[in-house]
Amino acid sequence: MSCTKKQYYHERGTVFHTIYNIKYEAPNILTEKIDAELQSFSLSLNPFNPNSIVAKVNRNEDVELDEWFTTVFNKAMEVSAISDGAFDVTVAPLINLWGFGFENSDSVSQYVIDSIKQFVGYRKVHIENNRVVKDDPRIKFNFSAIAKGYACDVVASLLEREGIKNYMVDIGGEIAAKGVNQNDNCWQLGINKPEDDKTGMVNEIERLVRLCNKGGLATSGNYRNYYIKDGKKYAHTIDPHSGYPVEKSILSATIIANDCMTADAYATVCMVKGVEEAIKIVENIPEIQHYYFIYSDESSPTGYNVKHSKGMETILVKYQNKNK
Repeated sequence: MSCTKKQYYHERGTVFHTIYNIKYEAPNILTEKIDAELQSFSLSLNPFNPNSIVAKVNRNEDVELDEWFTTVFNKAMEVSAISDGAFDVTVAPLINLWGFGFENSDSVSQYVIDSIKQFVGYRKVHIENNRVVKDDPRIKFNFSAIAKGYACDVVASLLEREGIKNYMVDIGGEIAAKGVNQNDNCWQLGINKPEDDKTGMVNEIERLVRLCNKGGLATSGNYRNYYIKDGKKYAHTIDPHSGYPVEKSILSATIIANDCMTADAYATVCMVKGVEEAIKIVENIPEIQHYYFIYSDESSPTGYNVKHSKGMETILVKYQNKNK
């Protein structure tokens, strides 16, 4: 019988051009294994890495897919079908056009948007013999709305294979968690106030969520990744149908699901669909446990209001926002 005492470790670093924080209880530190897993994952799904599978697929190179790519691709196709194309990983050329992707363009016009939309659409790609088959070679993928969530799940799976029962994996604000923290309490995760902040430094909490059982939490919002041009604000969530940045009253969508990949993808769906349509969708997805939407409301003293799932009260921490 081992007498090694477990302790909590905290790993920090960057992946996918974002910051990660990983906390876990273990008899020894797992930095090397976690780094190796994230580096392998980057070689699969990081569009900024020219040697990744997704980068090679985007360049139309003959590349064999790995299990990670296939898993994300299949989940993306599933979410696209359920959301009637509100979620679409082939929207990469439009994201690039508007300046939010891995390439940039300044020539935004209705003509260019209509030209690009001809080769955007999840029905125009499929997997065959472990290869991506495109209807048009100009099709490119951007998995940013699902890959970070899946990366959390991948690291969580690694920790579980190591016998770890208490952990919290945070990659760019998407979170997979299980068990308890170092104080023997359920993990407490913050939902930020939707304040315009391109720096990512403003992190005032709107509400705290208590996550006790295994699950994933993801938030999508248009209050950080945006730019202003000619007095108009353009946010990073692109509507695949219109080709334009989304203009809905919803400011942020937080989804809690059985896994972080599902939470990540549907948080984006909700931003595209808007509050009422989003509720219709997420309440019919078995893997989704809870939702928390913040939306514009000029009649409210704060300028915004909230809608959330019926069971959300059971996991919201009694926390009084001092600005309310």
